[in-house]
Amino acid sequence: MKKLFMAAALSATALGTSVYADGHGITVGVSWSNFQEERWKTDEAAIVAALEAAGATYISTDAQSSSAKQLSDVESMIAQGVDALIILAQDSAAIGPAVDAAANEGIPVVAYDRLIEDNRAFYLTFDNVEVGRMQARAVLAAQPTGNYVMIKGSPTDPNADFLRGGQQEILQAAIDAGDITIVDEAYTDGWLPANAQRNMEQILTANDNMVDAVVASNDGTAGGAVAALTAQGMEGIAVSGQDGDHAALNRVALGTQTVSVWKDARDLGYTAGQVAVAMAAGAPMTSVVGSSAWTSPAGTDMTSLFLAPMPITAGNLTAVTDAGWITVEALCQGVSDGPAPCN
Repeated sequence: MKKLFMAAALSATALGTSVYADGHGITVGVSWSNFQEERWKTDEAAIVAALEAAGATYISTDAQSSSAKQLSDVESMIAQGVDALIILAQDSAAIGPAVDAAANEGIPVVAYDRLIEDNRAFYLTFDNVEVGRMQARAVLAAQPTGNYVMIKGSPTDPNADFLRGGQQEILQAAIDAGDITIVDEAYTDGWLPANAQRNMEQILTANDNMVDAVVASNDGTAGGAVAALTAQGMEGIAVSGQDGDHAALNRVALGTQTVSVWKDARDLGYTAGQVAVAMAAGAPMTSVVGSSAWTSPAGTDMTSLFLAPMPITAGNLTAVTDAGWITVEALCQGVSDGPAPCN
């Protein structure tokens, strides 16, 4: 089996031709945790593009934020005869039986963007610890002193703690120096913006609005935090996010969000499609170029591939328009005399 060629630095459009074994006759099933986040539709389109390029077939299910439904979804796709599975786990602790079921049928699994603590799954994501570092660096540069709030991700998603760990690495020196104080932090059930908004509202009330910065772990939670801040006339304080959601990038242009760490979902999705087809055709996980051995915090030895993220601030917004991620019109909606290209 020829090695699978892959380069994280290349965009999905640059990988527009099939570079691995013929995927005709191969069916790849994708189990989505939910479609509440804007970005998953982008990921899906990239996965489909990769499978079409290989001649493979795509089927999918939506767990609608239910870990029980996700297990049933995976069982259904196995019964339909899929040759590989890509799983975006709703609950990393509950997904184990799905991996067991796939392994029993000899079906390879790609743990997509969220860790599945099982060495039978190929772990594909962005470097989420670095995402957390990037978020904290940008917020700290914008607001080097004062009271900080940490709006974390879902408690059932290991990425929430990876991000939080990276954030703490950057903030610790400022905390030790007494420059900043973390006055409160909260997990966001299901990553839902409404839950993040409610958490932020409660934190503002408990602290008499004495908050200077918010390290929010993704753009959905950032949106919820910004809504709570705006209701108190506090819009414009430093707030982080990630994913490059269009609404968040518009907030960066407007000045109500400081940074969105851009993880080009087109690269991640296209790469996932390539990996799934290659493994369905018999390629071992270790044949994926760029993959490496990685040990999880729980001590599980896995084969993984981490793509590189990019922080987007008011200073480099042209990066996302130049890449075709968002149009200038969408980016600059409601912006007057803002940063390039909104000026």
